[in-house]
Amino acid sequence: MADETSADINNPALQPNGEDTSPAIGLISQYVKDLSFENPNAPAVYQWQDAPQIDVQFNIAADSVGDNLYEVSLKIDVTSKTDQGTSFVIDLKYAGLFGVRNVPDDQLQPFFLAEAPRILFPFARRVVADAVRDGGFPPLLLEPIDFHGLFMQQAQQIEAEQAGDVAPVGQA
Repeated sequence: MADETSADINNPALQPNGEDTSPAIGLISQYVKDLSFENPNAPAVYQWQDAPQIDVQFNIAADSVGDNLYEVSLKIDVTSKTDQGTSFVIDLKYAGLFGVRNVPDDQLQPFFLAEAPRILFPFARRVVADAVRDGGFPPLLLEPIDFHGLFMQQAQQIEAEQAGDVAPVGQA
């Protein structure tokens, strides 16, 4: 008896001729889009004894760059200062190119603002640590970030503001 394959007629997700209608998102590539490291007080900075104050700022952006292609970028700005002055400044824009197929529009934003940064962050973290180390300082290991929790917190805050549940500033 010959080996026969037949489509499962009870599964509507399977389509003839290999057409796939199931939702899918895939990381195509990831890359450093922009990197700047400044050491404005070298070589004097290496004599300073004070512990630096580290300020870390994050920003996430998602842009359509083609049909079913999106670039998600994670911008990380780090400033290290002491009483004597600025030790170093690093600005990194780390991005990933994602292919999207059959994903409802209402599910794209949660992916691009929570899941995509979670995927990219460990690689961006390594770039920051290496750049700081290559600048003559101990590597800066950024703490892990709960991007999903931050996204949910922001979504709840926006929802509360739209519902009028947030008291105006100065009122209790």
